[in-house]
Amino acid sequence: MQSTLNGGLIEYLQSVVQAADDAGHGGKTAVYQAAADKLGIGKATLYRKIGEIVMPTQRKQRSDASATALTLDDAQHISAFLIESYRANGKQLSSLENAVEVLLSNGRITAGRVDKATGEFAPLSISAIRRGLEVYGLLPKQLSRPSPKVRLASQHPNHVWQIDPSLCVLYYLPRKQSEGLQVMDKTQFYKNKPANIRKIEKERVWRYVITDHASGWVFVHYVLGAESGKNLVDSFIAATQRRDNDPVHGVPLNVMVDPGSANTGAIFQNLCRALEIEVLVNRPGQPWAKGQVEQANNLVECDFEHRLRFLKQPPTTLDEINHYAGQWMCRFNVRNKHSRHGKSRFAVWQTILPDQLRVAPPAQVMRELATTRPEHRLVSVNLTISFKGKTYSVAEVEGVMVGEKLLITRDPWGADNSARVVVTDEDGRDVFVPLEAEEYDAFGFPTTAVMIGEGYRGMKDGQIDINRKAVERLAMGADTDEAAEKARKKQTVPFNGEIDPMLPITNTPLPDYLPRRGTAMDVASPMIEIKPLGHVAAAKRLTMMLGNKWQGARHFSWLQAEYPAGVMEDELASIARQLAGAGPGHSGPLDVARKTGGG
Repeated sequence: MQSTLNGGLIEYLQSVVQAADDAGHGGKTAVYQAAADKLGIGKATLYRKIGEIVMPTQRKQRSDASATALTLDDAQHISAFLIESYRANGKQLSSLENAVEVLLSNGRITAGRVDKATGEFAPLSISAIRRGLEVYGLLPKQLSRPSPKVRLASQHPNHVWQIDPSLCVLYYLPRKQSEGLQVMDKTQFYKNKPANIRKIEKERVWRYVITDHASGWVFVHYVLGAESGKNLVDSFIAATQRRDNDPVHGVPLNVMVDPGSANTGAIFQNLCRALEIEVLVNRPGQPWAKGQVEQANNLVECDFEHRLRFLKQPPTTLDEINHYAGQWMCRFNVRNKHSRHGKSRFAVWQTILPDQLRVAPPAQVMRELATTRPEHRLVSVNLTISFKGKTYSVAEVEGVMVGEKLLITRDPWGADNSARVVVTDEDGRDVFVPLEAEEYDAFGFPTTAVMIGEGYRGMKDGQIDINRKAVERLAMGADTDEAAEKARKKQTVPFNGEIDPMLPITNTPLPDYLPRRGTAMDVASPMIEIKPLGHVAAAKRLTMMLGNKWQGARHFSWLQAEYPAGVMEDELASIARQLAGAGPGHSGPLDVARKTGGG
């Protein structure tokens, strides 16, 4: 601060300071008192005026200022005991004296020092222990201070939204239409009367506050019941739609929420996945991660909700409450300047660029997306899939394979006949590939089909084709598909015969087994009775064997004479040789038989 003293007084005061320094220890007081009497002022006023013209000298710090006889281990034990004695409401139950007494009695700390000269042990005083805790930074008040926080930034409006629900502690809305918004009387609704609170549990009013991180825009939407997935989705959808007198709308790229069951539940996750929104879930116990919306919740409660109590006609429905809230939001966002950028929230949001503003689908479509999960569909041999009664070509989807399944969902920004394929990129994030339903001509053929006689257009190789050809080249030992095809036609041995399929068998050592003693079985050989062929059957067989050498009645008579009981099967061959050698004029068995019979 600039001095208001005149030049003469400044010069005099400087001489007083010099005289006091020359007087040394014990003489300064007399010098200052004499100067004060001369100027007609008190010593305190004199010191203040001297302080305006003289730079104060910094007091020399003691060499042992940061030293303490309390050991770190003792300090940690004492600090832990004190911290554990705190109640949930922050009230400390144990004093430092009690903590030291208990820990000393249990032998967990020593809390003393040894005199180096005499070797005598002396306990530390409570004040010395407190100073030691402070030196180590272990006092409970030090440990209760917040950790350093990283400041967060967003790229543009609608880059990041923050959502936070909160229960309205002042109001509930009865289901009877004749009753308006009711104030929760503190004499009827408090912790000692839980039954009263349970009666109106489903009638309690909740608020969902949503903020745009870049602009600071504040949106509030009121619901009944509890923190649920449905209420979250309804509030989020309401924030994305166009509204009168409110320019903010669209779908954000990221949404920050607390790790509650509604925020991470299937309904909200389905909607965010379909709209390509990344849900950023804060770590438990870190509300400051989305401090903007936490502060906005407090702002809505203090700046808006108290007004409802003074309405002549209190609102009787949620729509009426949200109507008043909408009026308040527009005024707040257009008039109140944000401390960070110094402008109104609407003004900053208006700087959004066309490629940053993703216009939200109709509310009804968004509700359908929230309740509909992506479905798996089988890829046909034509590289098409069926979805919602229509056929879509997936030939352009990278890595698609016949017989595999693709994850299909509705396209919220497309027409009724549009869909999207959900694929996962290298970072594990969902990537959406748009599809359009196939169109057909008057004969039911796809308009993309190749017309017969007007050229040839083959389907480009899919992943299966690529894999199949790679395997074929490897097996045939070829560098190109053409060379592999030629090798296959030549019936080339796979892998050029360099692989021995029997090698695992021949290389397997087999153990030598000792013969085991056994007991012989007394089994009688079965008797097989074979019946001989009759003469007629034998004659037929011999006719087939001899052909034109068979002499009919002559041979048949001989057969009856020689084999009166019939002919055995195994004798036919020898009989055929005998008969074949007994031609006309031949002296064979027939002649002998005849002679024998005649004699």
